[in-house]
Amino acid sequence: MKAYKVTVNGNVYEITLEVIDKADIKTPAAPAPAAAPAAAPAPVAAGATTITAPMPGTILKVNVANGQAVKKGDVLMVLEAMKMENEIMAPNDGTVSSVNVNAGASVEAGTVLCTLA
Repeated sequence: MKAYKVTVNGNVYEITLEVIDKADIKTPAAPAPAAAPAAAPAPVAAGATTITAPMPGTILKVNVANGQAVKKGDVLMVLEAMKMENEIMAPNDGTVSSVNVNAGASVEAGTVLCTLA
């Protein structure tokens, strides 16, 4: 064992390091195989409106279904981000042509949540 003093942001810390033999080093397990890439979202029809996640978070509620008519300002779903509930609203009147997420799904910013025709 070797003792050292380390200064971090003006604070002094005493640390002890153990010297080990190469024989004692365990090799890391092979990394898990990468997950299959997610299926690409269906192509958006001309004139359709794509609703995307404004920030990363978790979908708490999905208030719409395929084929449902919505009015501008209707709450399509609720996205929880940073412990706040954010209502995702319809930007215009239309009919829901696809819902791409379910309640409980984690989404990244820019993820397509649904489309309106």
